[in-house]
Order: sequence, then C-alpha cells, then structure tokens
Amino acid sequence: MMKYLDHLEEVIITFLIGAATVVIFFAVAHRYLSGIPIPGIQDWLLTINMSWAQELCIYMFVWMAKFGAAYGVRTGIHVGVDVIVNRLPETWRVKCVLLGIAGGALFTSLIGTLGARFVWENGMHYAVYSRIGMNVSELYSGPTTPDLEWPTWIIYAAVPLGSYLMCFRFLQVGWGFFRTGELPHHDHTHVDGLEDVKVMDATEALEEYEVHKFEGHDKDGGAR
Repeated sequence: MMKYLDHLEEVIITFLIGAATVVIFFAVAHRYLSGIPIPGIQDWLLTINMSWAQELCIYMFVWMAKFGAAYGVRTGIHVGVDVIVNRLPETWRVKCVLLGIAGGALFTSLIGTLGARFVWENGMHYAVYSRIGMNVSELYSGPTTPDLEWPTWIIYAAVPLGSYLMCFRFLQVGWGFFRTGELPHHDHTHVDGLEDVKVMDATEALEEYEVHKFEGHDKDGGAR
C-alpha cells in the first residue's frame, strides 16, 4: 500500500500537467485556426466552444499546487532556514526539528479540517444527500463555475485533500526523523538519467586536461 501511496503525488501531478498541456495546445490552435479564412473549416471551428479551456487549466494548476506542496514535504524541497537549528547541540536540534514538523502537521490538519467543512457546506452535503435520496429542499445547492458549470465544491476539494496529504507527509517525515535522525534532502545538482555519468568540477576538469596535455607531449616527443 505504501509503495503506491509514496508515488501518489507524482501520478496526480504528472496527469494534471499532461492534461493541461493538451488542453492549452488545442485551445491555442483553435483560436488561431479560427481566424484563418479556410472555407468550411473556419465555420466548423467557430461552432466549437473552447471558452472553458482557460478555466479548466486554472483549476488543474490549483490542484497541482496543493499536491505539489505535499510532494515537497516528502522530498525535502521546501525552502527552510535552519542555520540556527544546525548550530544547536544534537539533543536540542532533534527537539527543534520535531517541533517544526509537528507545527507543520498541526497547521495542515487545521487547514484540511476547515477546508473540508467549507467544501461540505458549499454544496457537497447537497450532492451527497440528494444522491442517497434524502430530502434536500432546505439545503444550499452551492454555486457553479462560470464556464464549465461544475459545482465549486469539487474544485475546492483540492484544499482538504491536499492539506491532509501534506499533514500525512509531515507525520511520515517526523517518524522517519525520530527513528533514523535523517530528513529528506533534495539535491538540486542532481539530474535524472545521469546517475552513471561522472560529474566533475572546474578544478578537476582543468587537472585532467593538464594530465592529458602532458601525456600527449610525451608521446609525440614534445611536439604534438
């Protein structure tokens, strides 16, 4: 179960980025092709309504941001100032790190709970009760989005879902730090696919160049 959960953010973010790219591509292509006076094709393109594309992409980027925040906690890519914490004695350092992680978990759990309450009262309760056949005559059905005309509670659901997942990642990181004393760390110099490639700094490259240069001079009798 955990091996699937550990890649949940990547799956969601990858799908949303891919879908948003496809939607934007077709929306832009539709906009430009509609302005070209091609007999028959222009009239057909003008009958296609793509006004919803921008709104949909905005919502997908909102969902990407919420689940991307949870991904950032799990992989350690969020920006943090830990200069003072790292200078503390080990015992106090551990306590400060655990306190910070607990604060993050508490904050995200509160945001998730408040977000869930807002989503429920913004129309989700109407949708759930009407689906199970209960009387919803006195309930607020909730607003809909301007172009897609989707219930807004579906869009706002990104807040509780993303926040609760972020809270879980904080607890996961905290438990791992408590057991091993290590935090997830993202190497900004790492490039996927280059694991087997030797990477050297400028000094190493210059030294290697000098070695090869002198070896070349020796082989050619000093006149390469």
